[in-house]
Amino acid sequence: MFYLKRFALATVILSLAVFSAFGENDLAKVKAAGTFKVGTEGTYSPFTYHDASGALIGFDVEIAREIGKRLGVKVEFTEGKWDGLIAGLDANRYDAVINEVSITDARKAKYDFSDPYLVAKAALIVRSDNTTIKSFADLKGKKSAQTISSNWAQTVRDNGGIVVGDDGFNQSIDLLLAGRVDATVNDNISFLDFKTKKPDAKIKIAATVDGADKVGAIVRKGNPELVAAINKALADAKADGTYLKISQKYFGEDVSQ
Repeated sequence: MFYLKRFALATVILSLAVFSAFGENDLAKVKAAGTFKVGTEGTYSPFTYHDASGALIGFDVEIAREIGKRLGVKVEFTEGKWDGLIAGLDANRYDAVINEVSITDARKAKYDFSDPYLVAKAALIVRSDNTTIKSFADLKGKKSAQTISSNWAQTVRDNGGIVVGDDGFNQSIDLLLAGRVDATVNDNISFLDFKTKKPDAKIKIAATVDGADKVGAIVRKGNPELVAAINKALADAKADGTYLKISQKYFGEDVSQ
């Protein structure tokens, strides 16, 4: 009889342990471990990259560290290539990916997102002395430097513009400043990053598209407690001015809206 009672008690304890292991939410695990594990590229300036000393820095890196600070835990980064970065969540390699991940319906079907912490808009960029191109409709018949297969190139075509192929944003700006094209279409975040590095460059944004690309921290599906905690950390960072300070450091203005 004593043996049976001990066996029954052991079974209950084991069952509770198993339930705890499977039932504990990710926020509780983060708190218990004292570590917020974050997946990021480490090769995508100005969001996540390495400085001359080899230290991991960037806008997303500072946002992640601020979230961890407000959760009361340290942040541990795991770097990986973009193609497998989000899949790392499925393998439980980290608790979240913070790497300028756009919030899309397809991703929301499989993962959960925090509130947006960055908003990118399509921007029509021209030389500072250009007074004729004021809207996307004004691209009709004008040359615009773009990577040919990009969605920005299609925006130019949709507005009657002529696409001049290039290898990326920096070459687009070179062609624009050289007068070989009339404009380039890209996201406003790339423009702001460029201007913080080269504030004297004679370019400006003539117009932006109303639709915006919203970026958030992405976590495994079914983690409302972790999402709520991240959202609170972001909201508090915005409320006390910390977010704005980080944003201005990398982009020269508030990129949260």
